[in-house]
Amino acid sequence: MIKICEVAYRKPGMGVEDFQSYWLGTHGPIVARLPGIRRYVQCHPKLAGYRHGELICDGIAEIWVDDKEALRAMSQTAEFAAAKRDEPNFIDGDRLVELLTTEVVIKVGPIPANGVKSISLLKFKAGMDPAEGQKYWREHHGPIAAGIETLRRYIQCPVRLGAYGKAEPPVLDGLPMAWFDSVGDMRLSANSDAYARTKADEINFLEPGHIGSIITEEHVIVG
Repeated sequence: MIKICEVAYRKPGMGVEDFQSYWLGTHGPIVARLPGIRRYVQCHPKLAGYRHGELICDGIAEIWVDDKEALRAMSQTAEFAAAKRDEPNFIDGDRLVELLTTEVVIKVGPIPANGVKSISLLKFKAGMDPAEGQKYWREHHGPIAAGIETLRRYIQCPVRLGAYGKAEPPVLDGLPMAWFDSVGDMRLSANSDAYARTKADEINFLEPGHIGSIITEEHVIVG
């Protein structure tokens, strides 16, 4: 299974609420018609997050397909063309980042019905081999983060290694996604020893200054 993660930014001059409304109400149904789509989720940042300025991005779209063949077939359909034509109506195409990832579940648990989802954008340390970075993230860092008591579910979405063989390597190396019952529980976790150990370990595999997070609300469109 391939998971496409799109890091989206609203087009210049568009308000956050207008962006989220268009994305969910107009663009969402267009993408939902794509042949072969297995699951489609939009992650909208909480509006309160903009009180102090712009965020690291304006949202994350997640699309699941069976494999590369399914993705290739999808990209050749009229429905795919229609989705791409609609993007300039609300997305800044110059900043859109599309990543092919594989979802790795680190902490198994249900998605809270009215919870929140924290998503980070990660970049491995300069010079670090992507395969080694993914292995460290999955096998060492993941179990440390999973020890955070208020964390309900935790997954990692590393970029598929084939992307690193292209002329331009991915601008990001992966996205961790964590679910909490509430913003309060997420903030409470920051006071735990497990959280402190998690943050302390980041220096071992992440590039300093190349990490940021958004607190989002999930909207499941398909699946």
